[in-house]
Amino acid sequence: MTERYDVVVVGAGPNGLAAAIRLAQAGRSVLVVEGRDRIGGGARSAELTLPGFVHDVCSAIHPLAVVSPFLSTLPLQDHGLQWVDPPAALAHPLDDGRAALLQRSVEATAQSLGDDGPAWQKLVEPMVRGWPAIRDQFLGPARPPRHPVTLGRFAFSAAQPATLLSRTRFHEESARAMFAGMAAHSILPLTRPFTAGVALMLALAAHAVGWPMARGGSQAIADALGEHLVRLGGEIRTGVTVATVGQLPPHDAVVFDVTPRQVLAIAGDRLPGIARRQFTAFRYGPGVFKVDYALDGPVPWSAPEVARAGTVHVGGSAPDIVAAEAEVARGRCPERPFVLVAQQTLFDDTRAPHGRHTLWAYCHVPHGSTEDMTARIDAQLERFAPGFRDRVLARATMNSQQMEQYNANYVGGDIAGGSAAGLRTVIRPRWTLRPYATGATGMYLCSSSTPPGAGVHGMCGYYAAEALLRDSRRRNGG
Repeated sequence: MTERYDVVVVGAGPNGLAAAIRLAQAGRSVLVVEGRDRIGGGARSAELTLPGFVHDVCSAIHPLAVVSPFLSTLPLQDHGLQWVDPPAALAHPLDDGRAALLQRSVEATAQSLGDDGPAWQKLVEPMVRGWPAIRDQFLGPARPPRHPVTLGRFAFSAAQPATLLSRTRFHEESARAMFAGMAAHSILPLTRPFTAGVALMLALAAHAVGWPMARGGSQAIADALGEHLVRLGGEIRTGVTVATVGQLPPHDAVVFDVTPRQVLAIAGDRLPGIARRQFTAFRYGPGVFKVDYALDGPVPWSAPEVARAGTVHVGGSAPDIVAAEAEVARGRCPERPFVLVAQQTLFDDTRAPHGRHTLWAYCHVPHGSTEDMTARIDAQLERFAPGFRDRVLARATMNSQQMEQYNANYVGGDIAGGSAAGLRTVIRPRWTLRPYATGATGMYLCSSSTPPGAGVHGMCGYYAAEALLRDSRRRNGG
């Protein structure tokens, strides 16, 4: 490595690749270095169980990639990326054999919610009409609202605890359970403020674009981003572990697609004292336990309509989900965990041999937990799909520590890049008006530890690149 680059990006996850693409678009020479032998970060796929069964190792369903203000402008389809959109975004099975369905149509969704259908329409229809403004605000850094009336209406509901909004809006179990399952993506107790906002954002994305998956696996997203970067003149080198900034080739700036803990390890001696203290105090959230299944047939759900959805929330009633997430917050593994499931092979036949299927499942656990949750996840699936265990050909599991070993950004199994408690989703990784700057000249952070946080949307990378370009123009008087 003797060349000189305008920018070196450390880490080839979606945010790192997005930052590199934006910088290459601006005419900068860019090198991306990645410690693993394949790019992708949280968007990788592999044969984890049996030959011919392709599993998404981390992220699986990608509404935020489709609605991303930056990724949606890139010609990723020219590099083979195809989106598969199931008929229903989400199914939430209940113990009585029914299931709530979140669909593109607000009206069709309302029909699956019984007497709460009108309440669902009244809640989400005004927000669906204001979706572009809400999306742009949500997928950007903290800033004054550009559409205060639309965003004020959304914020009033979004700031509430999910339990409060659900209790005041809905009266039947189907709507309350579906809302609780979406709110649980926050990986927080559902009694916390702003958990309703997570549920609303996911619901609005479903009504706007659905919850699609990448044909062939999430790796296709990363590969398309990588190919587009190379087409723009950027370079990628895999299998390069970076322990110190001194290992990098000569450069003018570096962008880190890693969390604050890795920045401290790689470049802590170059950061000003206040930044070191703030990065040291950065809080990580709970972990996850993941199971990938190879199946000899589709999941035998008690409610047949569940087979229409790419994503299934397996947790039962709203009180069941609230209790499970509260247990995680107390540092305990729940006996009946809330399980997030994706059944990609019902809609994408490239991922498994003919007639066979994969199933992607994980639950939340305390930070760094090594407890084996396989039997509990199996039991939850069997609860809503009797005979499920008989379909299992093979399993591959990862606890929280193994998740971190696979991807160093998943500290303690935290797949969100840091706790989302309070305002930490929008004010992260430290209290500053410049969240992408590390405090050291020429060093920037672009991982999901920065706004707007977790998700395969590339916006953390895009905004970090924009911050770098603005600083460069100021220094050069442009």
